[in-house]
Amino acid sequence: MSAPADRRAASWLSRYRSLKVPFWKRVGMRVEEASPGEASIRVPYDAGLLNANGVVHGGVVFAAADSAIAIALLGLIENRAPIATIELKINFLRPVDGEDLLARARILHCGRRIAVGEATVSDGSGRAVARALATYAIAAAPAARKSPRRGRKRT
Repeated sequence: MSAPADRRAASWLSRYRSLKVPFWKRVGMRVEEASPGEASIRVPYDAGLLNANGVVHGGVVFAAADSAIAIALLGLIENRAPIATIELKINFLRPVDGEDLLARARILHCGRRIAVGEATVSDGSGRAVARALATYAIAAAPAARKSPRRGRKRT
């Protein structure tokens, strides 16, 4: 990577590492890597994330995949337009017990209003535990605030 590309990547990663998302804090989720169209999210193992069967709850795996794809997508959107997951399909491949999760995502398509991304969630040994495919809606970018008209009075 060239020096300007290295700086852009470092700036990108710094921006998303500093996100203050309460849910992420609750589960310990953090951005490991981020660049336009790609991202990795880590969820450290915590016994508080286990389900009744003693393995990491599927909702945590789902959230890691969704969050990684969203971060990858945000790097491709100009004007900080809001995004929302409108569909996410996930295949759980094996249970996770006692290991961190790492969700690696990439964007497959980014149009003006719809984007599609995929993620692989792996355990601490690097074995895939889930695969996800998601569709996101991209809202119109927030409009610039208009200054009030001056000189005209309403009656």
